[in-house]
Amino acid sequence: MSEKKATRVGYGEALVKLGAENERIVVFDADLSCSTMTTYFAKAYPNRFFNSGIAEANMVTMAAGMASVGLIPFCSTFAVFASRCYEQIRNGVCYPRLNVKFAFTHAGITVGEDGATHQAIEDIAIMRALPGMTILCPCDALEAERAVRAAAAIDGPVYLRLARLATPVFSDGMPFEVGKANVLREGADAALITCGLMVESCMNAAELLKAQGINATVVNMHTIKPLDEDIVRRLAAQMPLFTVEEHSIIGGLGDAVASVVAGHGGKLHKIGVPDCFGQSGKPAELLDFYGLSTEKIAKTVANAVKR
Repeated sequence: MSEKKATRVGYGEALVKLGAENERIVVFDADLSCSTMTTYFAKAYPNRFFNSGIAEANMVTMAAGMASVGLIPFCSTFAVFASRCYEQIRNGVCYPRLNVKFAFTHAGITVGEDGATHQAIEDIAIMRALPGMTILCPCDALEAERAVRAAAAIDGPVYLRLARLATPVFSDGMPFEVGKANVLREGADAALITCGLMVESCMNAAELLKAQGINATVVNMHTIKPLDEDIVRRLAAQMPLFTVEEHSIIGGLGDAVASVVAGHGGKLHKIGVPDCFGQSGKPAELLDFYGLSTEKIAKTVANAVKR
């Protein structure tokens, strides 16, 4: 594993590279470019960067217009503000199936001290319900770059879920295929299916479990929609499944996996934020409080496997 870098940084760097290769790439931001890292693109290609101000609905509508004439817009803001422009995403982009990409950062509870008002724990559920929406949640900066390229190649709406915190690189040398998960670790006793920041926690939890005699498979489910149903069914037939996500247990990765497991047997445990809002606190403290720290994940898995 290399030095840590946030997926939002990988996103910003990828946009600059992609912009040099494809003049159809344009970028929108809602006055948060220094946080979403679209400032890299703004400096490199100022004529193709547009700051909508704190007007996310207008940003999406403008992007839809540009997509309708053949451009490939990337829209960026904080993930929690996706709800401000839901109607425009639904009716202005998804319904006519326009080629707009939504790269929203600072997702999950690890926004930390900003508290519940800025912690997006329902964004996957919102986007997952939209017909035709592809959802990508890269685990590290390198995979974020691959996800950006994959998103640009898709003809239709894509949601890229990005994080504030830096993480190690796990995906070096691994392929990135939309709808095809990557197995980072093999084990026969339990399978941890995860995405985004939680990949690091699950890899570390697998080490703790190994010390207890429990060998866990760790799956990086970087594509939440379309889900890799084949690997879910295969693992469900062999061992209990645990979904681990920095998102509500309602409507996210856990429910996506549950919809595959239902009717096919297998045991599934969802680890995530319960039916509540987040709260203010340091990221590590919040992860621990909601059962998403390395130690809490390992404890939940161990208890379930032993039962």
